[in-house]
Amino acid sequence: EKKKKKKKKEKKEKKKKKKKKKKKEEKKKRKKKKKRRKKKKKKKKKKKKKKKEKEKGVSKVG
Repeated sequence: EKKKKKKKKEKKEKKKKKKKKKKKEEKKKRKKKKKRRKKKKKKKKKKKKKKKEKEKGVSKVG
């Protein structure tokens, strides 16, 4: 009886560890996604600047 209980507990602990690992992986993934999003925003800003410069150029020519 005691042995059975111990085995059950060990199984539970293993499951818990697995869950924790999964959570960590998810967090890492989320962090990567956030970083990527930041990069995209920067690119967008650059594009806007270029557009403004182009407009300035056009107005100069005009």
